[in-house]
Amino acid sequence: LVRMQFLQILSRKPGSLEMLFQIPFCQKQFPYTCLSTSARVYSKKKKGNSYEQVDQEKYKNLVHSVTSYKTSAQTPETILEEDNSLYGPPAKHRPPIKAGTKTPKNWVPLINPSKRILPVSSDSNVPMKIGLQRTKMPSVTRILQETLSPQQVFYLERWKNKMIEELGKEGFEEYTKNLFLQGELFHSALESIFLSEEKAAKEQGKDDVVAGYLSSVEHVLEDISEVKALESGVHHETLQYLGLVDCVAKYRGRLCVIDWKTSEKPKPFLQNTYDNPLQVAAYIGAINHDANYDFQVRCGLVVVAYKNGSPAHPHFMDPDLCSQYWNKWLLRLEEYMDKN
Repeated sequence: LVRMQFLQILSRKPGSLEMLFQIPFCQKQFPYTCLSTSARVYSKKKKGNSYEQVDQEKYKNLVHSVTSYKTSAQTPETILEEDNSLYGPPAKHRPPIKAGTKTPKNWVPLINPSKRILPVSSDSNVPMKIGLQRTKMPSVTRILQETLSPQQVFYLERWKNKMIEELGKEGFEEYTKNLFLQGELFHSALESIFLSEEKAAKEQGKDDVVAGYLSSVEHVLEDISEVKALESGVHHETLQYLGLVDCVAKYRGRLCVIDWKTSEKPKPFLQNTYDNPLQVAAYIGAINHDANYDFQVRCGLVVVAYKNGSPAHPHFMDPDLCSQYWNKWLLRLEEYMDKN
C-alpha cells in the first residue's frame, strides 16, 4: 500500500508539493529531506549504463586485438626465441655448490693414524720452539691469501681504498706497519708470560699498546695450562706446506692449537674471524703429521684480543668443528696447487 501511494504522488505535477505533507505513507512520516524532493530530481538517480555512451565502432579494433590475444598462436619455441632476443640465451651451467659440500681430491685425515705417541719425558714442561725452515713449500698464510674468494677480495679492496682515502697512501702504510708491530709485541709479551719471564713481561706490559691486549686476555690466560709449543715451526710432510704456530697448550683441560689475534672491532662469533679457523685447522693437521712433535692435537682456539682492554673473545673449536674446517682447508690448498 505504501508503494502504491508513493507512485501516485510521483505521478502528480511538481507544482502541488504541498499535498505531500498531507498524505501519510505509514503511521510515521518520512523525514523532511526525503519528502522535499520531486519526481524530476528522483529521475536523475536512475543513471544509465555509462558504457552505452562509448563509441563502440571507434574501439572495435582495440577490443578485437585484446580478445584475440587469448587465442594467440605463440608456442614455447616462439616465446624462447623472443626471450633470447631480449635477454640473450640462458646460461647453461650447473648450480653453484657450496664449498662445504665438496670433497677434496687428495683427502688426508686430520689425525695421523700411524703416528706414535711417545711417553712424557722429564723436561716436557719446557715448551718446544722449532725454527721455521725456509724452503720452497708455501706457508699457510700465503695459501690463504692467494685463494681468497672474489667476495673477500672485494671487501678487502673496499676497506683498503676507504682507509687510503682517510689516511692517504703513506698514512695507510704507516697504519698497517703499526698493526703488525703491535701484533709482534703482543705475541712476544705472551711468550714471556708462558716462559715465566716475569721481568720481561712486566717491562713489555708497561707499553700502553701491549698493556691493553694483555688486560684483554687476562681471563683467558687463567684457563690455559701445560704449554707444549710457542712460536714453533710446523710442516705437513704429506701435503707439503708449513707454518708458524702461536701456541699449543691445554685450554680448560683440552689440548689446542691456540691462535692469538688482535682486533679494533669486536668479534664475538667465530665466523667474524674469517679465515682464522682454517689457519688453526691447517696447523693442527701439520702438527699431527710432523715427526718433530710427539703428540697430536684435536682441538683449536682462536682468541681475539682488544687494544682498549675489553675482555677478549675465546672461540673454542671442538674436534668435529676442526674436521669441518680441515676439509675446507684442503679445498683451499688444492685450489692453490692448481693455480701454481
